[in-house]
Amino acid sequence: MSLIFDRLRTRGARSTRRPAAVPGGACPYSHAHVHGHLVPEEPPGRPAPAALDDRFADHFTDPRQAADFVRQFHLEQPGTGDPAERIRAVLDEIDRTGTYEHTPAELAYGAKLAWRNAARCIGRLYWRSLVVRDLRHLGSADDIAAECFAHLRTATNGGRIRPVVSVFAPDRPGRPAARILNQQLVRYAGHPGPDGGWTGDPAGAQLTARARDLGWKCAEEPFEVLPLLVQERPGERPEWYELPEDTTLEVRLLHPDHAWFAELGLRWYAVPAISDMTLEIGGVRYPTAPFNGWYMGTEIGARNLADADRYDLLATVAGRLGLDTSSERTLWRDRALVELNVAVLHSFQEAGVTMADHHTESERFLRHIAQERRLGRPTPADWSWIVPPVSGGLTPVYHRYYDPVDPSARPAFVAREPW
Repeated sequence: MSLIFDRLRTRGARSTRRPAAVPGGACPYSHAHVHGHLVPEEPPGRPAPAALDDRFADHFTDPRQAADFVRQFHLEQPGTGDPAERIRAVLDEIDRTGTYEHTPAELAYGAKLAWRNAARCIGRLYWRSLVVRDLRHLGSADDIAAECFAHLRTATNGGRIRPVVSVFAPDRPGRPAARILNQQLVRYAGHPGPDGGWTGDPAGAQLTARARDLGWKCAEEPFEVLPLLVQERPGERPEWYELPEDTTLEVRLLHPDHAWFAELGLRWYAVPAISDMTLEIGGVRYPTAPFNGWYMGTEIGARNLADADRYDLLATVAGRLGLDTSSERTLWRDRALVELNVAVLHSFQEAGVTMADHHTESERFLRHIAQERRLGRPTPADWSWIVPPVSGGLTPVYHRYYDPVDPSARPAFVAREPW
């Protein structure tokens, strides 16, 4: 039997769009002299047109951030020449419109730099390989949903996962762009039970409730893929879309040494595509820019399936292993956690789906740091995120310090502002 579980999920032969009912209850730079080049102190004041939404008039682009990015782009891209002319054109466009438009090359490189600057990501060695899909001309819910499904197909790549970002229309002064409400393009629903327990993933509970209010019908199963919710404008009801059957590759979890593990009925999806962060490049904000790499095994085995506020499976696994759970000193949690992670790594490997283990990825991260150092660049890193949640002290990333994190570093993927 194939270890790919429901490679073609039965979710309908096409994307489904439903009319929705309204649910119930529902860093700028501080310097004016950047890298030896003067930048205007402030853009001329340009009031937002009366027809625009005053709540979002602050989506004007900071010219200093724009100039700084253009300068970095030209510095790191051989053959692009002197940035002075492009900076003048960008500043003039900001003066006239409040913002500016990136060239396709600037957008692609800016997205890659945002990954390189991600202080919490251990997989940055591969930042140059990011596939950037330029979809800035699209802003409707239907178009966004269709291209998100195309994103998943491209990223899945038959199991050989590719890092991909899909960049949709940016925020403009007074005109915020559409948002995806899901945390990830693929996520499991969560349903609270009357006894305080859960069916499915508690992390998906809020979106599950929102989708049900909008008319989504669910079966309340442990691994039920949520629909995609897209909201075009503030205050408007979101549209929801079932994920087509060919977009969600899932792996059934088995253990190489324990046949009973299959009886737990566990599985997980192959592509972790974050969809609730803003991509910020040179002062321009793209609030709809889903992006993915591939999983490191501990993300599933030590967090998603093990955390007490997620699937909370350690006691279940310990019971099937026959471990003594009467005392914490027996280390039953630790032993169950290791076996859960063994199952995750084994299952993805047998299924031919890309996944990293925490030992190998730690070594690769140190290679990335060395490469960046040779190029004269620092590698800011958040130690608490870089060190894996299993056997941290056994990995080389544990035993060192890192360059401090600069929250104002751009380009970057940043927490998305609320409507």
